Amino acid sequence: MGYNTPTPIQEKAIPVILEGKDLIACAQTGTGKTASYLLPIMNRISEDGHEHRTTTLILAPTRELAQQIDQQAEGLAYFTGLSSIAIFGGGDGSVYEQQRRGIQNKVDILIATPGRLISFLSSGALKLNEIKYLILDEADRMLDMGFLGDIMRIIRDIPANRQTLLFSATMPGPIRGLAKSIMQNPEQINLATSQPAIGINQQIYKVHETQKGKLITMILRDGNYTSTIIFANTKDKVKELNRELRAAHIKVSAFHSDFEQSEREKILLEFKNRKLPVIIGTDALSRGIDVEGIDLVINHDVPSDPEDYIHRIGRTARAETTGTAITLVNGRDLRKLKSIEQLIGRELPENVLPAELGEAPVTEERKPFNNRNRGRGGNNKNRNNKSRDNRKRPGNSATPAG
Repeated sequence: MGYNTPTPIQEKAIPVILEGKDLIACAQTGTGKTASYLLPIMNRISEDGHEHRTTTLILAPTRELAQQIDQQAEGLAYFTGLSSIAIFGGGDGSVYEQQRRGIQNKVDILIATPGRLISFLSSGALKLNEIKYLILDEADRMLDMGFLGDIMRIIRDIPANRQTLLFSATMPGPIRGLAKSIMQNPEQINLATSQPAIGINQQIYKVHETQKGKLITMILRDGNYTSTIIFANTKDKVKELNRELRAAHIKVSAFHSDFEQSEREKILLEFKNRKLPVIIGTDALSRGIDVEGIDLVINHDVPSDPEDYIHRIGRTARAETTGTAITLVNGRDLRKLKSIEQLIGRELPENVLPAELGEAPVTEERKPFNNRNRGRGGNNKNRNNKSRDNRKRPGNSATPAG
């Protein structure tokens, strides 16, 4: 599959998991964490004798992430004879029936969203009494989405004598409380959670709200980008921007909960296969998509939570590649921008708004950002680059996008 050397999270987590210890692993997105738990757990299942019973449960916050984990499990288990299935809500009755049959076939690895898993538990179609390995992936997101009660309900049905692994991009108090209540003397790994990948060229534009759609259109037309994700803060804004870009003859698709599950899967598949160059979504997309080669992320809106900024731009520059992240900042979002800069320890370089879009908002001059971590996570060379070329090609800078 092209793995030659382990990523830092894989190097640290795999030996701990092979020893049978509980583990709390805090690592940023795009670091290879899925393989860091799948590989050693598959090894342990194989050593156990592979008795064709469901001994592993992986909980994930979204159907997209559950499917992504299942795809990786299928690839990594290709020569092992191990089986897996993803169960999640949405879809029609045939999807539910297909998932029910998969459960009854006693797959080795069960990957599930909490809500659908509880549905199967309540109906009696599923028993978790043989689970030996429990993995909570993106635990912080599951708590953000209100799944704590569901998680505790599920854990009550799982044997106490198990190995529990908790993976999270952040480690707030509620996550530590959860870990304390469900784990036994866990080892801890913490790998610079709140820093973007070093290969991301981060940039901002200060704009009026009415200028955003036109600027994004110029960036997509003039920039040499093959695969782009655009994030907006609300579903309504996703729909509005989708209409505006389509009217400008940009090949794009929105991605939101109004679509049927089959439509969402089709959109993601076309995006993954490079048939769809641009996709627009909310923060749910930032956690649920794993596509290599995304070279541009645009934040139409500044996220309210600085951690969400990390997750959004982490869709590019994955696995030691490079990419560009552009954030559009209106006058009301300057405080959010400051919070992001404090989190990442550096000031984000500002591009000049193209002259044909009119004047940018007048804002206070940003004070020099005095922090020893300044410069981490991207390129800072274009801070004062107000060249004619920047006006002609929005989103381009002195550093190649990759």
